[in-house]
Amino acid sequence: MNEQHCAALRDAAQHRSWSPVPRPGRSDVHPCRRRGATEPIPPKLNLSTGDESLIGAAALIGIFAGGLFFGPVTDKLGGEAMYTIDLAVLVAGSVLSVFATETWQFVVLRFVLGMAIGADYPIATSLLAEWVPNKHRGRLLGVLILAWYVGAAAAYAVGYVMAEIGGQGTWRWMLASGAVLSAVILLLRVGTPESPLWLVGKGRTADAQKAIKQALDRTVPVEELLAASAAEQAVGQSRFRDFFQGVYLRRTLFCGLFCMCQITPMFALYTFGPTILGSFGLGEGNDSYLGSALISCVFVLGCVPALRLVDRVGRRPVIVWSFALMVVPLAMLGGGSALPVAVVIACFCAYALFSGGPTVLEWTYPNELFPTSIRATAGGVATSISRVGAAAGTYLLPISLDRLGIGTTMLIGAAITGVGWLVSFAWAEETRGRTLAEASARPGAAPRSTTADNYARRTP
Repeated sequence: MNEQHCAALRDAAQHRSWSPVPRPGRSDVHPCRRRGATEPIPPKLNLSTGDESLIGAAALIGIFAGGLFFGPVTDKLGGEAMYTIDLAVLVAGSVLSVFATETWQFVVLRFVLGMAIGADYPIATSLLAEWVPNKHRGRLLGVLILAWYVGAAAAYAVGYVMAEIGGQGTWRWMLASGAVLSAVILLLRVGTPESPLWLVGKGRTADAQKAIKQALDRTVPVEELLAASAAEQAVGQSRFRDFFQGVYLRRTLFCGLFCMCQITPMFALYTFGPTILGSFGLGEGNDSYLGSALISCVFVLGCVPALRLVDRVGRRPVIVWSFALMVVPLAMLGGGSALPVAVVIACFCAYALFSGGPTVLEWTYPNELFPTSIRATAGGVATSISRVGAAAGTYLLPISLDRLGIGTTMLIGAAITGVGWLVSFAWAEETRGRTLAEASARPGAAPRSTTADNYARRTP
């Protein structure tokens, strides 16, 4: 279950009046599956507004901590083990959540689940980046995001149907569903081979040969593996402190800021979709949920052309033009509730369509701009920075709607998106068609070995 599924379940709960007050908090998970999160809590727990916000905040804080801490751990221990450990924690946390009865128990479990989820972003994406072919890397990493949005579109329907059919008793089943789906994915992950680049970097060339044989049924000579490792060495060995120095500092700021500027308005639109649509006079109840489901579907459609373009025309033009176009509908929504309904729907749909570019690059750039020795760390840092924006957008949007109004709130969203365009225009690099060693190299330090280059280009 992904972040939007969590919001949908919460919204459905509020529609059924299970929870005494609206709950802005929600969880966050890997794009390829749906899991239980900040599901509706029955009234008998007597949660205050502060309790409910704390439960939601615990998950977001856990995501921030998980990405920041477990990215470096993955770079040290490898992705193979971490790839299954984090799912095991999700299964255990989801099962225990079913039996939680006190506020502190929900807070602790939401934090633990958030940490596992935050860890899974860099673990899964860095491992995939090191296995897929260079010419398809942008598209295949982007498919993860597409699956994330497919889960979001399905979430509103699933949560609402469960709430309508099962009534107040379904909240525990919603929590339990997370364990079932996580367990299925955990079983599918068992046996996933380690990254050959990481193994060679650790001096384990024989294990790297076995991993390639297991995954591709090919035997790669030791000389070619060592040549690929030499290409990585030519980039230079990097450590955590390099994130705050030179070109890697710029790349860290770029990945974190563009993700934050893309995610902050988007999370706000998803989390409070029904509220926002209601502010424009588009109704409440089923009408607003239908509008939210429509927006989710359009986000899915927006990813489709972007998936093709990132490997055809390149990463830089896609992200720069997408941010520029995303500003337009948000600025138009600054007209507030006086806008015609058709214009409001058109603007929301246009924003969702244009956002496909930064969306599909959210996990591509961090995995391409940093070498194997710190690749998972880079993904974790980008995740953590972006979730600062997610938390800010989630918690500040209702305050802005109440004090500043819908028009000014949308203009603020346009301004944040404009910052994303400036960051992308200034710092976005073109990595299309490059090997990971080439893309992550410091300027002037690109690998020159023909053998290594040929090996890297042939590696799926």
